[in-house]
Amino acid sequence: MTGRVNLLAPEVRANPYPVYAELRRTAPVCQVDPAGLWALTRFEDVAAAFKNPQVFSSAGVRTTTAPPWLGHNPFSESMIVLDPPRHMRLRTLVSRAWTPAAVNRLEPRIRAFAQTLAERLSPEREVDFVDAFAMPLPASVIGELFALDPAMTARYKRWSVDLSSVSGTTEKDTHRHESIRATVREMEDYLSDVVAERRRHPQDDMVSDLVKTRVDGEALTDAELMSFLFLLVVAGLETTVQLVSHSVRLLMEQPHLVARLRENPSQVGRFVEEVLRYEPSVHGLVRVTTKATEVAGVVIPEGARVALMIGSACRDGERFKDPDTFDMDREGVNNMPFGHGIHFCLGAPLARLEARVGLEVLLSRFTRFTPTGPVKWNTSLTVRGPLNLPLIPHA
Repeated sequence: MTGRVNLLAPEVRANPYPVYAELRRTAPVCQVDPAGLWALTRFEDVAAAFKNPQVFSSAGVRTTTAPPWLGHNPFSESMIVLDPPRHMRLRTLVSRAWTPAAVNRLEPRIRAFAQTLAERLSPEREVDFVDAFAMPLPASVIGELFALDPAMTARYKRWSVDLSSVSGTTEKDTHRHESIRATVREMEDYLSDVVAERRRHPQDDMVSDLVKTRVDGEALTDAELMSFLFLLVVAGLETTVQLVSHSVRLLMEQPHLVARLRENPSQVGRFVEEVLRYEPSVHGLVRVTTKATEVAGVVIPEGARVALMIGSACRDGERFKDPDTFDMDREGVNNMPFGHGIHFCLGAPLARLEARVGLEVLLSRFTRFTPTGPVKWNTSLTVRGPLNLPLIPHA
């Protein structure tokens, strides 16, 4: 491999795994584009960096989510960008409302949403699966969690696409700047009204739970509430959209799995776990070094932006046997797709639940899915997935 790899090049976005493999083999710690990021590509190095926030600070996320051209972005003040002890304070407060019981209670509603969406998919007729199913499913769930106006779900795709694309938008992409700034303003205005309304008139929803949550007498501030709602709308929506989309794309590529899962629906959860490893939604999270540090014999300078390449770590042959083979019978647990260490994704159980239930509903209705056109991939340093997925479902 000659020259510096550009992680956002169209050919890399379409299939980054050969590039990742070459980097793991020849340059596991190196600089890449855009902007000369340092990239860690081996599982062991990525996991170690996640567990060492003293050196690999989460403030690095802010460098990709709040560039100078954007300025204010509540997402960039969320707990995902914080190190201890501030991170633990926010996570503790949020966790009081975001309980496993609260997530599990959603399953009947998730199934109802999925069934409604699946019934709208006409057998033998082409559809964009992202628009028709993968996006509205988690958007409906977020609306349910927060008791939001159902009419707003149509805006969620634009919100999530705009904010997740910030990391892939350069200073030269001026045509995108105002659109993204407008999205931030629109989200903040709408969600501020929601928070204010829940303070006046609490409901049986998570925003109300977050408003009233106390730990040692301390509550979330309005700014902290706003940052968490931005985090959940962006991270909770975009990553689940990609997980569901990747799942169906893999079923198209390996149709024998459709028959297997239709015959044994109890194995859908196992299938989802291998999708998370084989095609993770999150491919890289940025950290910034607080001091010069050596990784795999390479010295990374202080203040360097470092991309922890989850997408590469999940295909590391030192960690996984035959890593480029999709094997839903693979043994062992792999939590890397949801981060690692103190920032392990709080929404992981919900994402798994939505994907499992959504696939169970789809597989009960359709026997196969046929691709009908090229896939357009998103542009983001963090999340990788299709912006569209044209296909025909067959009954």
